[in-house]
Amino acid sequence: MLEQNEIRRYDPPPDLLQGRVIAITGAGDGIGRALALGCAAHGAEVVLIGRNLRRLESVYAETGERACIAPLDLERALAPDYDQLAAAIAQRYGRLDGLVHNAAQLGVLGPIEQADMLGWCRVLHVNLTAAFALTQVLLPLLRESVDASMIFTTSSVGRRGRAYWGAYAVSKFGIEGLSQVLADELSGTSRVRVNAVNPGPARTRMRRQAFPGEDAAQLPDPASLLNPYLWLLGPASAGISGQSLDCQPPRPRSPAAPPATPG
Repeated sequence: MLEQNEIRRYDPPPDLLQGRVIAITGAGDGIGRALALGCAAHGAEVVLIGRNLRRLESVYAETGERACIAPLDLERALAPDYDQLAAAIAQRYGRLDGLVHNAAQLGVLGPIEQADMLGWCRVLHVNLTAAFALTQVLLPLLRESVDASMIFTTSSVGRRGRAYWGAYAVSKFGIEGLSQVLADELSGTSRVRVNAVNPGPARTRMRRQAFPGEDAAQLPDPASLLNPYLWLLGPASAGISGQSLDCQPPRPRSPAAPPATPG
């Protein structure tokens, strides 16, 4: 396996994902949008999964129509919604070569003792339980691929807990665990490989929500952080599973978010 610095500097060939079918959640914005465009630019057919139809349509147009739109609200979706999505992908493509779990909610940052129960459950559901549910229904399609790659988007606060990051951090710890368990289960019994990627700070809507006073101009654009994702989705990473990669070198820790205002 390449060193992480080499993976960050990876130069993907133009036809890296030619003929591959890759599904991405949270494809309408931020890292998901950038990755959808990057995958399409490297030859993939992209399944754009998200809740905001207008944003998905915009990404679809930017891909040059090398995509299909699959609206799915992970907060409210029920079992039949997941089954319907899997059936639609099966009917159109017959398989999946890649699945990137990218959608997430930040929730309200603040002390655990002040956390709202409903808000806590919502973040854990969208960020973790929905990823499990989608994985479960799409695994049969990934097994149909000769070289399938699943990626979970993680975070530094999912590796070491930080004050005030509450449900978001806990959900990312869960994502790391889900990725490791699944990678171990599929090892030796499947061609599906499973890894996690931490994009790090980027110029996204979620980052602005977490750090509203930060100078966004000092942060990297999401499109500049795609190399680890593309490397894992392509053939160069065949056989790599159970890893957790970083898109950026370690940075000095930003100050913890202030506690939420009580009430």
